Amino acid sequence: MRQQPNSKYCFVCGVDNQVGLSLHFFDNDTGEVRALYTVDSRYNGYPGVVHGGIVAAMLDEAGGRAAMVGNPDRFMMTATLDIRYRKPVPVETPLLLIGRIIRDRGRTAQAHSELRLPDGTVAAEAEMTLVAIPDELSQRGEALAALGWQVYPYDGPIPPSE
Repeated sequence: MRQQPNSKYCFVCGVDNQVGLSLHFFDNDTGEVRALYTVDSRYNGYPGVVHGGIVAAMLDEAGGRAAMVGNPDRFMMTATLDIRYRKPVPVETPLLLIGRIIRDRGRTAQAHSELRLPDGTVAAEAEMTLVAIPDELSQRGEALAALGWQVYPYDGPIPPSE
């Protein structure tokens, strides 16, 4: 599994965002990304259960990250996000987050993401439509430097490839 870059201040992947999740994603060139993560109890919605908005942010990021497999500088924005919450997602429990591309048409793509409990049960899943970010936002070199977009040292758990 190859580690994908992180940014500095993104809520989901930002390494310097003190209130963010700081997830690290990995891929293996199959159009799929994975992350292992234990959500801290400060992100409760109901006591002991991860807030649905946090779950949505995780699913959204995983789908967008899947579009970056093979090109870590390919940023896409979510145009639609359809989430199905199937089971309560517990805090303080190791979770597996998976994102994969279903269809890629260049400037648009369809992705699927899911959040699995330790026993493999899908607790939440999403289908999304991704679109290429507008040219005026991309400014490649400047934007990537401002993001702090790079692979940072990581000593946490690496997700299984299957």
